[in-house]
Amino acid sequence: MRRPLYFATAALGAVFIGVIAWFFLRPPQIAVLEIHPRSVEVALSVVARVRPDSLIDVRSPNAGQVVHLLHDDGDVVALGAPLAIIRSTVEQAKTEAGSARVAAARAEVNRARLSFNRTRALADRGFASAAALDEARAALQSAEAGLAAAAADLRASAAQTGEFTIRAPTAGVVLVRPIDNGQVISPETTLFQLGSRDGVELQADVDEAYGDALRPGMSARAALSGTDAIFAARISEVSPRVDPMTGGRLIKLVPVEAMNIPSGRSVDVTIIVARREAGIVVPRQAVIDATTAPKVYVVDQNGIVRARTIEIADWPSLNAIVERGLAAGDRVVLTPAEVRPSARVSVRLQPGAAPRA
Repeated sequence: MRRPLYFATAALGAVFIGVIAWFFLRPPQIAVLEIHPRSVEVALSVVARVRPDSLIDVRSPNAGQVVHLLHDDGDVVALGAPLAIIRSTVEQAKTEAGSARVAAARAEVNRARLSFNRTRALADRGFASAAALDEARAALQSAEAGLAAAAADLRASAAQTGEFTIRAPTAGVVLVRPIDNGQVISPETTLFQLGSRDGVELQADVDEAYGDALRPGMSARAALSGTDAIFAARISEVSPRVDPMTGGRLIKLVPVEAMNIPSGRSVDVTIIVARREAGIVVPRQAVIDATTAPKVYVVDQNGIVRARTIEIADWPSLNAIVERGLAAGDRVVLTPAEVRPSARVSVRLQPGAAPRA
């Protein structure tokens, strides 16, 4: 009885020791990504601001005091609609004086015409000389010239007075009215900011290092910040100038379909720069020494970790775009800090990296 019990106890002990040894000596399990080249988008993400397709700052050509504001923020105005009135007492007085001069010149023309008609009638009967008729004709012509000059002065005065009534240079909506009644303004003061109602554009600053890759016509995906609804857009203009203060280039985009978006709204934009039909991307956390000598850890067919030098594209993206160093079937360690080269591991395959770089 004792011998079978002894053997059973020894067997159980050996099994227990074996389990303990297997538990402590087994290769660690590491998450890996198996490389499968696929279609990859090379994209650039920026934050843009919405502005009307046409934006105009309305100013007064003359300094003066604002006596009446006719519109406020949000008002829709037609082309030529009056927006504000600037005090113009002196100009109005000049216009009234010009009207009086026109009336006096018109009366002088009537008097000269009557005199000419009488002189001509007398000359026809032989009671007035040819010289008298010529003098009457010259007096009429002088009076008519005086009337024309007075009328021209009146038009000039009226035009100058009209400049004190500020009118909309285009149809649109009032975005900003930064002044108030009674304020004294100069020709540099913005009275209103008008935006067109027939379209919007998106503007963003792109770092000069990446702006060179952008071209008009490139497609983009856009979404109002804080929302998930995506709409299509395209680049309409890339500024040829780099801002020396920011090192950025201004780009403009337009929605493919007409949209009504408030001016100043922020928009998250993803510009599709290029597509690679057989591209390779890996999560950036899998890359070691990415800025100096980039490499990754790969697990070979024997379960041994090997260091592999790679070349990655110098491009801002969530995933690293691998130019050289990896091929289909390679198994890349996703948590390189947990292993060392030459270590034996067991692998746990993870879903593939997102194809969008």
